[in-house]
Amino acid sequence: MTQPTARRLDAVVRHLPLYALGAFVLVAVLSSVLASVTLETAGPVPRHRYLDGPGWLDAWFQGDSGWYHSIASEGYSYTPGQQSSIAFFPAFPLLVHGVGVLLGGDFSTAAGLITLACAAGVVMLFADWVRPRVEPRTAVVAVAVLLFYPYSFFLYGSGYSDASFLLTTLGAFALLERRHYVLAGIIGALATAGRPVGVAVAVGLVVRAAELIAEDRAARRDTGVLVASAAGPAFPTAAPPDEPAERSGPVSFRDLVEAVRFMRWRHAALLLSGAGLVAWMVYLAVRFGDPVAFATVQGAPGWNQGAGPYTWFKVPFIGTLLKGIWHDAVLLVPQALACLAAVLLLRTVWRRFGWGYAAYTLVSLAIPIIGTKDFMGSGRYVLAAFPVMAAAAVVLTDARRPRWLAPVVLAVLFIGLCIAAVAFINGVEVS
Repeated sequence: MTQPTARRLDAVVRHLPLYALGAFVLVAVLSSVLASVTLETAGPVPRHRYLDGPGWLDAWFQGDSGWYHSIASEGYSYTPGQQSSIAFFPAFPLLVHGVGVLLGGDFSTAAGLITLACAAGVVMLFADWVRPRVEPRTAVVAVAVLLFYPYSFFLYGSGYSDASFLLTTLGAFALLERRHYVLAGIIGALATAGRPVGVAVAVGLVVRAAELIAEDRAARRDTGVLVASAAGPAFPTAAPPDEPAERSGPVSFRDLVEAVRFMRWRHAALLLSGAGLVAWMVYLAVRFGDPVAFATVQGAPGWNQGAGPYTWFKVPFIGTLLKGIWHDAVLLVPQALACLAAVLLLRTVWRRFGWGYAAYTLVSLAIPIIGTKDFMGSGRYVLAAFPVMAAAAVVLTDARRPRWLAPVVLAVLFIGLCIAAVAFINGVEVS
């Protein structure tokens, strides 16, 4: 890399969250144009009678968006043995309800606008998270991977909870890195009230807190003075947030376990992150008599995602491939490959970003991979495992890789994003 190029990259990384926001706005505008054109030329797509917002936003109102709309407008319902709205966690629909009331009852527009606003925050927080941890070029590529990942179209206006969940997740970790334990626990509670994989946030926060203690203790042993961990700006000697952190790898597992002894009550505040899930279960128990009704209903006809070997061993997915049902396979195989790639990147996540983020990524991937019978929906659940996006950038920009690899992969991802978006707007259950 030439010195002028390196200096330009350094300048970009210093303001990477703002550049990331600008890139998000650009891709969101392009996606909105694509949505409008698709809606006008696609022919008759089933439409909800309550859609009366701008066409470029209503075009994204597909699939499970209808469930969130019904919760925001009518509340929760549960009929045992049938698909019911209690399958969807409450944080996002409650937010949609609040904004929808302010918009005069237009809950569909509220859902799309909330998604865009949350996604804007997501890319800024992700850029801020990744820039101290990797080299400048890698940080830029990581943001691009997040923006162009094919299932990232759920960030560009869909009435789904992915953007709001990611915002609370990244927010909780950002607060933890700054040692705001109580606030991290509270924001983490919003994450556990937002998605079934929210439990991964609680696990990741606790492990990361122990890891921060272990890193601080290791630094004191090495230097004899108190310094912060690579990612934490809480102490004066921490690396500036616009400079990549020098990491020799994660702390040893022994040091991680030993650090648990040094956790104090302030660290225990992170357990507040489980309050969202607990509150949701209490509500379900009191109103419907089943604290895990959100899991029970997954076995209803139409979803057929009940727990057991039939689901764990992906019998329907294997059957789809063996029977040559290609119109289903073309939707399922890319999601299975996304899961495979994410799992293969776990080791890179651990080596580059540590135990806490590896624990979060592992749990956030394990829940959908184990819980789905055919990988349907797992494409967007990989999106929640945000350290994987940064790990992919680390692999793509490794010095042993040709420099053309990253641009080519990003171009392929962007094409996949456009194809997936068009299919979704046409009413295809992409993920």
